[in-house]
Amino acid sequence: MTYVFLADGFEEIEALSVVDILRRCQIEVQTVSITENKQVTGSHGIPVLADIVLTEADTDQAQALILPGGLPGSDNLQACKPLENALKKAAKEGRIVAAICAAPKVLGAFGLLSGKKATCYPGFEKELLGATPVTEKVVQDGNAITSRGAGTAADFAFALADALGGNSDPVRKGMLFD
Repeated sequence: MTYVFLADGFEEIEALSVVDILRRCQIEVQTVSITENKQVTGSHGIPVLADIVLTEADTDQAQALILPGGLPGSDNLQACKPLENALKKAAKEGRIVAAICAAPKVLGAFGLLSGKKATCYPGFEKELLGATPVTEKVVQDGNAITSRGAGTAADFAFALADALGGNSDPVRKGMLFD
């Protein structure tokens, strides 16, 4: 299972396009509200019903933990102690931790980018603590995958699908992505 974590103020495109593309690539993925309420409202006022809440997620068995950006969504993710613990454990075990836009700052704050190359939304580079900031659309360095923003969400999703063993080529072609 792969999880995409939703907090009030998340960037809708970065969360939902990732879920959509991963599912098209036959990757088992669920959206997870970090609160006890399944309804989460994105940064552009779009309410989304998460598949499960954090207390229902088996983060110890997840292949990947994914953070969409957006503000205040990224700040809300960073303030969630159970999510912090899950991310640190996953990273320590070599499982994928991924974030896009402002959310790589969360990985940086938790020390999960130390010694790695990472990318983020312009202006957040100083918050990639311990990382070497780069400007590629998507960067994978070990088990960390980061991306720049809404305009790179599909690139991010395809990189995640490939890292998770999915076959993204037919989906890319079907979506006229390349």
